[in-house]
Amino acid sequence: MKTFGSVSTEMEIQSPAREAWALYGAVGLTVITVPKYLAAVDIVEGDGGEGSIAKLTPLSGSPYYEKFTKVDDKHMVKETEITEGAFLDLGFTLYRIRFENIPTGEHSCITRTTIEWEVKEEYVANSTRVSILPSINIAKDIEAYLLANEKKHKDSK
Repeated sequence: MKTFGSVSTEMEIQSPAREAWALYGAVGLTVITVPKYLAAVDIVEGDGGEGSIAKLTPLSGSPYYEKFTKVDDKHMVKETEITEGAFLDLGFTLYRIRFENIPTGEHSCITRTTIEWEVKEEYVANSTRVSILPSINIAKDIEAYLLANEKKHKDSK
């Protein structure tokens, strides 16, 4: 038997949806996550688009692999699933993260992050390790990055 769960959060970002998507989309997120959250992100298969496999090396702990199962540029949706290591080593049979950018205006969007998981019944206590907080922090960092680069761009004119 397995236990299923999900957690989701939404955060408004004061930047156009397409600009935020440029970071969430393919491998642009590495600009934000390395070196603050990860020591390295390496694309080991593919070009960073749908079907690609990335090796993520945390600042502490063992590397793990995730597959980009969906990269939809038109609808600004990206899904990844861990394929080796991390939560799978803790009895999870599925750990999926979905990022969605939803335009709310010319210069703003909602970033929705959803984590879905399945865990074997004997490891259900490990479900408490699932946290949406890193996704919230990354969304805040993306907004700060975009706003800082917008200011730099304006200042250079």
